[in-house]
Amino acid sequence: MSREKRKKRKEEAVDAILVSACLMGINCKHNGENNLNEKIIKLCGKYKLIPVCPEQLGGFPTPRPKAEIVCEDLAKGVLKVVRENGEDVTKYFENGAEEVLKIANLMNIKKAVLKEKSPSCGVYKIYDGSFSGKLIDGSGVTTKLLKENGIEVFNEYALEKFL
Repeated sequence: MSREKRKKRKEEAVDAILVSACLMGINCKHNGENNLNEKIIKLCGKYKLIPVCPEQLGGFPTPRPKAEIVCEDLAKGVLKVVRENGEDVTKYFENGAEEVLKIANLMNIKKAVLKEKSPSCGVYKIYDGSFSGKLIDGSGVTTKLLKENGIEVFNEYALEKFL
């Protein structure tokens, strides 16, 4: 590739952002559906969008049973992720979060737009672990890990910051 072409490519380069795959219309939610957000599509011209589903990256199939975070000691950040039948699936969520972090590091990504309320991707709100639909303040497993590693995480309601 010529020097001129490399220079032009560099000028055209855009920042990459991690995005919850379900927000991009990929059927990866626990019920096999998606959370397509049309505003995400508008970001395509300004950013390179990298779709990730931490739960799939952690080894879960789609569809899969619901899971929620059970806060054992919120002050210390100790948590467990369980299915409605009580099965502990924390390791899958931790593995998925680690895989997302690897992708972010490989691509030098500094920002993510993730799905609010998800036990993986929730930014400010998650379900309380009772499977009753009650929300509490808290972050998902992946969001927490990304933030701990210096990546700015936004939810789908903050997309105006990118447009």
